Amino acid sequence: MSTHALHDMTVAELSTALAQKSVSAVEITQHLLARAQADTSGSFLNLNAEAALAQARRADARRAAGQGGALEGVPLAHKDIFVTRDFPTTAGSKMLQGYRSPFDATVVRRLGVEGAQDDAQASGGAGMVCLGKLNCDEFAMGSGNENSAYGPVRNPWDATRVPGGSSGGSAAAIAARLVPAATGTDTGGSIRQPAGFCGITGIKPTYGRASRYGMIAYASSLDQAGPMARTAEDCALLLSAMCGPDPDRDSTSLDVPAEDFTRHLADPLEGLRIGIPAEFFGPGLADDVRAALETALSALEKLGAQRVPIHLPLTELAIPAYYIIAPAEASSNLSRFDGVKFGHRTPNPVDLLDMYKKSRAEGFGAEVKRRIMTGTYVLSHGYYDAYYLQAQKIRRKIADDFQNAFQQCDVIAGPVAPTVAWHLGQNASDPVADYLADIFTLPASLAGLPGLCTPAGFGAGGMPVGLQLIGNYFAEARLLNVAHRLQQVTDAHTRKPQGV
Repeated sequence: MSTHALHDMTVAELSTALAQKSVSAVEITQHLLARAQADTSGSFLNLNAEAALAQARRADARRAAGQGGALEGVPLAHKDIFVTRDFPTTAGSKMLQGYRSPFDATVVRRLGVEGAQDDAQASGGAGMVCLGKLNCDEFAMGSGNENSAYGPVRNPWDATRVPGGSSGGSAAAIAARLVPAATGTDTGGSIRQPAGFCGITGIKPTYGRASRYGMIAYASSLDQAGPMARTAEDCALLLSAMCGPDPDRDSTSLDVPAEDFTRHLADPLEGLRIGIPAEFFGPGLADDVRAALETALSALEKLGAQRVPIHLPLTELAIPAYYIIAPAEASSNLSRFDGVKFGHRTPNPVDLLDMYKKSRAEGFGAEVKRRIMTGTYVLSHGYYDAYYLQAQKIRRKIADDFQNAFQQCDVIAGPVAPTVAWHLGQNASDPVADYLADIFTLPASLAGLPGLCTPAGFGAGGMPVGLQLIGNYFAEARLLNVAHRLQQVTDAHTRKPQGV
């Protein structure tokens, strides 16, 4: 097989090629490492060719011995919010510059090469080869990947535009054909929105489906790991390996067995009821986005699905509720970064208090400071009941709205963002504009529901548009089924940026 085609292959195609022994994991890894090293989009924060090739050789050995599963030897990269032993972990922040974790996150371990480390925690991995760590908004706080301390990521479809955030490095790397798949995290839309902006597929599972152990916390009641790839089939393969109980390490991990999410990909959509929320298709939705969504929904109707009008009346309250709850949890989670045990420590402090102040002032970026201050305020005496408690009540009502909607439909469809990707720096002086762009992804996050983004078409400037699908709890297989069937009759997911 000529190596020039390797970067255009999906996870499923690479798996088949490895099984047929028409290419080795080492050859694939070498080819993709060369592309990643030459990339100028800012997607990668760290590459480790020695570690990646060692993993690839182990994967080849396992395949030669007749061992390993479908993902054995297929490369991926991890969002730099997951701790890793073979690579530095920074969370996109100067606060953690150069930090090396003594352990791997559960998601990293479950996807990785068995025996990649010298202790028992490395056993049982899916065998994927990690090329490196991907850029992200600092501590996963952002909607455009412009908040990284190590520079922004550029959208492969238009280098003057954002790739979305906070998993922008993951989305851009996949769209640019640097990796076939990557991990991401979704707190308020950070898998689905960058997937939509970069023309790929990404899924946030039900909260608690994938372990948060080793995933640097932003907002603990919202953070969830998920896969990103070019197709729904690829996401199903990765999600099958990522999910499963982890009660000894993550108290929020659900006691729900892992499942094979590929089993129902080809199921027919005859009779599927797709809920169309009126609140998602109001005057704030750009015409080009609306047109692309209409094309995708019409394709689903031709496959036997039917549209059902529904209402999610508290949609507009998702933004204020989220931007009270998430910063409140962030202010607590990030209090550990004080310059004492790990992370940045200011040189030559006058005293302990001076060390605390200067270490945090120097280590955190502007957006992180903004959210810490907001969160500390809403949790302070006299404001907890007025803000945080009220936001939690709204959160419960939003979840109830979804349950009422699911009595009328099987899945909910809508946009991931009101517009296509905006230009770098466009919202630099107005952070609230970034917050408002999350309006369609926040409700599912607040309710803990699974959400998926699949390419729907293209809008202004030839930029990708994503279709968001939301399911009831544990309906990941149904969402992947709908996206897969749509991808079988459309080609938006196969198209790639010019020059890639």
